[in-house]
Amino acid sequence: MVGNMSKAQEKPSSAKRDHLVDTALELFTEGGYHAVGIDAVLARAGVAKMTLYNHFPSKEDLIVAALARKAEQSAQGLEKALAAAGAEPRAKLLAIFDWLEVWFRSKEFRGCIYIKAASEYPRKKDKPHQAALAFKETRLELLRGLCRQAGVKDAETLAWQLSLLAEGAIVVAFMHARPEAARDAKAAAATLLAKAKN
Repeated sequence: MVGNMSKAQEKPSSAKRDHLVDTALELFTEGGYHAVGIDAVLARAGVAKMTLYNHFPSKEDLIVAALARKAEQSAQGLEKALAAAGAEPRAKLLAIFDWLEVWFRSKEFRGCIYIKAASEYPRKKDKPHQAALAFKETRLELLRGLCRQAGVKDAETLAWQLSLLAEGAIVVAFMHARPEAARDAKAAAATLLAKAKN
């Protein structure tokens, strides 16, 4: 889901590796990337530092693996929401905002870990930044595909507009503790879809 993966991610999965990734994802989601040190991950996971570095050459590689794990989880949830929306592409596009609202109202919602990764690792060559950008590009490509399926003449422009609405809703929901931001964004998206020319 996140595009280019580091060599650390390509290693075969193991129970210890999965536990480390899940623990790191939990802690990074709670506290951010720079604020959460490797020792905190090791303490909560209950593993030795050597075990960590046997799987991940650096903290950045662990972060990328955590981002990939979240991408898998997110993809599964979104795919279910899209399937439940039926076959009509426009209905699927609007269902994305319903799915966002469910996420916003969940106890797990703490903003977007990809936006946070890109902001904490602002250089384009940083592995977390690359992973975050790849995830967002994957989501944008989903929007492009649905816009094309809907027969929209300028699918590229509409996909970017819907992406802006979704990303803005995430920020507003987090910053203002306002899950209703998803509904506002959905209403705006419906207006754009209605005006989009086939």
